[in-house]
Amino acid sequence: MAWNEPGKGGNPWNSGGGKQGPPDLDKVARDLQRKLSGVFGGKGRGTGSGGGGGRAAGAGLGLVAAAGVVLWLLSGFYQVDEAERGVVLQFGAYHKTTLPGLHWHIPYPIQRVETVNVAQVDSFTHSTRMLTADENIVSVDLRVQFRRTDAQAFLFNVRDPEQTLGEVTETAIREVVGKSLLDFVLTEGRAEVAVQAREIIQSTLDSYGTGIEVTSVNLEDANFPSQVEAAVQDAIKAREDRDRLALEAEAYANDVVPRARGGAARLMESAEAYRAQVIAEAEGETDRFLALLAEYTRAPQVTRQRLYFETMEQVLGNASKILVDAPGSGTLMYLPIEELLKRSGGASTRLADPADQGQASQPRQTERAAPPTTDLRSRGTR
Repeated sequence: MAWNEPGKGGNPWNSGGGKQGPPDLDKVARDLQRKLSGVFGGKGRGTGSGGGGGRAAGAGLGLVAAAGVVLWLLSGFYQVDEAERGVVLQFGAYHKTTLPGLHWHIPYPIQRVETVNVAQVDSFTHSTRMLTADENIVSVDLRVQFRRTDAQAFLFNVRDPEQTLGEVTETAIREVVGKSLLDFVLTEGRAEVAVQAREIIQSTLDSYGTGIEVTSVNLEDANFPSQVEAAVQDAIKAREDRDRLALEAEAYANDVVPRARGGAARLMESAEAYRAQVIAEAEGETDRFLALLAEYTRAPQVTRQRLYFETMEQVLGNASKILVDAPGSGTLMYLPIEELLKRSGGASTRLADPADQGQASQPRQTERAAPPTTDLRSRGTR
């Protein structure tokens, strides 16, 4: 059944079931004006005053709208402090960066401003445990100081720059300590560990474009956990013993090796000297033999006799006993030259000439002395 069927009161514009038809728009407008005029102080009585009340309501609405616009525009003014930078966002995207001072931007929701303090230095402490290069556990407390240098990069490049800084710090200190020995981290290497960690942190933050500058990294504490203290002490003692034994071995090597090298050099020099001596003697013997050969070629008989006398002189010169076979005596005379020298107190002993005495067994002293080293060569050539 339709709503406008005759005899039915289903007209939605006339709930009272009266005359059918569309709603009276003028009546709706007048009712709305009457309500607004009542709000802003208008009377709204009678048709004659309806035009004036409508104009008053319109003027009031204009004033309200104008005041709202003015207030909305005034809300665009903002102040940037000396240590801050203002980042203007337009519909959520970066628009520009403003310096310290009073500025204006298109009010919300078109633009909004976020300020970033680029002079303030913040810090945090990071504690962690890790393994060193010699497989020891060490606990490290690290204090990191930083400041925000690029407001735009700080707000837009990374979702949470400060959380990223903490994670990068964890990675950097693990890398540095993981490549160092426990003794180095606990003693003289503290400053170097902090410097290396800062370099790694800063380079990583720059690659991410976080807009953060790390001003300092301090290694406040580095120690091994109390649960492994006894084991670490044993390891340190064993390492010290190893170093001590290594130093002793090195000292022993420094003492033995130079002496061995000196002995080897001395033997080499002695061998070279002996070689030179042997070569020189051989060359001298060769030259003497060649000279003797030339003499023998010119006078064989004389040279042969002289060689015989020289040989006998060398043989008998070192002998302490001499046996003389006197011709025609039939006896062999024995001359104890050593005993005679001892009896005479080292003086030269005069020997008897077997040709001048009658008995071969009783030699007598003559005026001509026969020393143990008689020059037979001169007597043979005479």
